[in-house]
Amino acid sequence: MSSNVTSAAEPSGPPIEGLSSGGTQPPDFPQMLGHPRPLWMLFMSEFWERFAFYGMRWALTLYIVAEFFGGDASGEAYASRTYGAYLALVYATAIFGGYVADRIIGYQRSILVGAVVMAVGLFMITVPDQQVFMAGLAVVIVGNGLFKPNISSMVGQLYAQGDARRDRGFTLFYMGINAGALVAPVLTGWLASQVFGTPMEQNYKVVFYATGVGMLLSLVWFYFGRSQLKGIGMPPEDRAPGKNLLGVVVGVLLAIPVVYYLLAEVGAQVLAWILGALFVGLAVMLVTGALKGDKVGVHRVVAMLILFAFNVIFWCFFEQAGSSFNFLAQNIVDRDLFGAGGFVFPTGWFQSVNPVAIVLLAPIVSMIWAFTHKHGWEPSIPRKFGLGILGNALGFGVLIYALTSLVDPAANSIPFWPLVLCYVLQTAGELCLSPIGLSMVTKLAPLRMVGLAMGGWFLSTAIGNNLSGLLAGEISGETGMTIASARDGFTFAFWLLLGAGVVLFLIAPLVNKLMHGVK
Repeated sequence: MSSNVTSAAEPSGPPIEGLSSGGTQPPDFPQMLGHPRPLWMLFMSEFWERFAFYGMRWALTLYIVAEFFGGDASGEAYASRTYGAYLALVYATAIFGGYVADRIIGYQRSILVGAVVMAVGLFMITVPDQQVFMAGLAVVIVGNGLFKPNISSMVGQLYAQGDARRDRGFTLFYMGINAGALVAPVLTGWLASQVFGTPMEQNYKVVFYATGVGMLLSLVWFYFGRSQLKGIGMPPEDRAPGKNLLGVVVGVLLAIPVVYYLLAEVGAQVLAWILGALFVGLAVMLVTGALKGDKVGVHRVVAMLILFAFNVIFWCFFEQAGSSFNFLAQNIVDRDLFGAGGFVFPTGWFQSVNPVAIVLLAPIVSMIWAFTHKHGWEPSIPRKFGLGILGNALGFGVLIYALTSLVDPAANSIPFWPLVLCYVLQTAGELCLSPIGLSMVTKLAPLRMVGLAMGGWFLSTAIGNNLSGLLAGEISGETGMTIASARDGFTFAFWLLLGAGVVLFLIAPLVNKLMHGVK
């Protein structure tokens, strides 16, 4: 997921020195189903955190329109821009969260502080006041920055260098991510649409309460299960635990108003320029660092930055899922599956199509790569990126066809299946790009700059997410989404993605040359 980031595979990374009782050598853990027992504790902690994150994600734009605009479609553009800025800041703060864990308080305490902060934010957004709501989102963003990157990093520290089980362990952990992303919209969407006979803004509040409870379950699960880790993720020995923890708490309190200002006052348009400037600065740092080595290192950094640019394009359109696709599903898609009076498919359930498709398609994509590698046909990294972008384009192509040829003039709606097929095609594209991108960073970045380069990957994803909100806002316009505005916006998306995919296929030989043999 985007997960973006998201539903994408999480970066593994090597065990980090000083964070386990045995340096880079993990303790002798009891085994459970062929893996260190703490893996399953981390699996469930991540499951409940992703339940919280994805449970509120699908309802976010719909709630803003229902609560703060009285259900008027004129609020769709504002809601979409807010959604894009929210996702962008979620990714951007993850860069700082990793630094806090690595250098200051350790991974365990970062996760605990992040879980507490996220839970507080999720309960705050239930308050029917726009300023409190935006402050609650800022709190969730800061908490997520401390939690998300660090629980993923701890999985890698359970295995010794060279342990063949590590990739399989991350695969299992990745299933926890997608299980949470699958269950959350199903359960919370059912709560919102079936249980409570109240105005929809009240139903969405129930969704947020449910996600807050999910975050508390994640906190409790990790708090009582962390003894299994046998010291992995504790702070560096030269740090004063109490003093540094207090400093991080103060830092969190100072960060929240800064994030609130970026989210509520600066807005998505200015944020796009800020994120762009950060990306330029980071690119300069990467190139400057590579210049201290040889020409090959510089070329590889340039290749990596080219692929970062295409990553921005991919996520700009993929993340329409929580904004324009949400409004499409609610207002234009015929969700009555069995005719009038039959079962109405909840809007939130569309958000579960992506994780279901990941579970079904990931083994198939993996087998395709294995088969093509065996026969010498495996696409290069740039061409896998190109396939991902083209898969994204095909999803929009299906929606264009539906909005052009399948509109029911009486109901002013399109059938149910094109949106589902769009999600499936986009997921196939995601599997060609996102996990490959994370691996690509670790291969192309100079050894001493892998962390900075991974930050660049997340920053490019953040830029794409922010642009997704701006695009969705343009599609909705001042009066809300219509069939015509959706068709025009999705047509723009289709041609831009198609063009980007073709360009990447054409320049793939050049990018491969810059990569100097990296596969």
